[in-house]
Amino acid sequence: MAGCQIDKSVIRPIRFFNGKAQMLDQRLLPAEEVWLNYNTYEEVAEAIRSMVVRGAPAIGVAAAIGVWFGVRDIETESTEEFYAEMEKICDVLAATRPTAVNLFWALERMKRFAHANLDRTVLELKIGLEYEALAITQEDEKLCIQLGKQGEGLIPDGARVLTHCNAGALATAGYGTALGVIRAAVDAGKKISVLADETRPFNQGSRLTAWELKKDNIPVTLICDNMAGYLMSKGEIDCVIVGADRIAANGDVANKIGTYTVAVLAKAHKIPFYVAAPMSTVDLSLSDGSLIPIEERDAREITHLKDIQLAPEGIEVRNPAFDVTPNELVTAIITERGVAEGNYQQELAALANKR
Repeated sequence: MAGCQIDKSVIRPIRFFNGKAQMLDQRLLPAEEVWLNYNTYEEVAEAIRSMVVRGAPAIGVAAAIGVWFGVRDIETESTEEFYAEMEKICDVLAATRPTAVNLFWALERMKRFAHANLDRTVLELKIGLEYEALAITQEDEKLCIQLGKQGEGLIPDGARVLTHCNAGALATAGYGTALGVIRAAVDAGKKISVLADETRPFNQGSRLTAWELKKDNIPVTLICDNMAGYLMSKGEIDCVIVGADRIAANGDVANKIGTYTVAVLAKAHKIPFYVAAPMSTVDLSLSDGSLIPIEERDAREITHLKDIQLAPEGIEVRNPAFDVTPNELVTAIITERGVAEGNYQQELAALANKR
């Protein structure tokens, strides 16, 4: 995979060039802005697993692209054999990250398309799946813009907004979810400033959120994760807005580790706590957040900073990548179809049926 220069005009983590996917290597930001080329589903799976691409919506987009790349290389004229091979490809991609439901949503959408068109030729299926993957990519950016419009009214003019992790353009096909709401508020003429948690241990806040906001000339102040409570107590935070990797039917929210802590602090200080996510992140098959699988990542993310050792060798380490915020700590859930407040069980189900 070869690197190339980034197009700085628009922040998008994935783009297409000559039948290949190019992904901005988010592991290298902000020090380096490097695009990597991908051409096989195995490469895409590794990009998801190693966090070249991350963020629930962007993972879904990448997974759809991976399916497209995989089916291009299937050599058979039998649609039944084609579908069986496609399911194997989907299984490989599904094994990369367990928590982000958009991954599984995108894979199921690709499989549904293929299954509904098994009366076509294999060539027609391949072409159709290419268009489906591109449609998922284009739709994601459009719905993020719509989500931003749905939520910007909740952000008052002059607000000092705390965010955790990165739920911006880099975590989607473009524009972002939590940062999409902030961008929409700025576009509406509001003077907004952002406090970005560094979001240990992978530092998506310091490396990615601050990078995005600086590029967009939106005022941003970086803080360590354990500073949020102090600043809330001093009256320096007006609201919190975060993204999500999976939302259960009752409104419990899985997001980057540390989100639960921020939500508890916001509740204690009577500060609104908003969650912004597309409907593809809502998993109505799970009754509550206790059923959401939580990914445990490599201990080295905590014990080392690149090659610099930060902790003694041989100690026990826990590295859950996500936590679950109970619905009673969530002021509102913002989606592209509307805002859910109060009875999330009913309101999320209603939004899921809204077209």
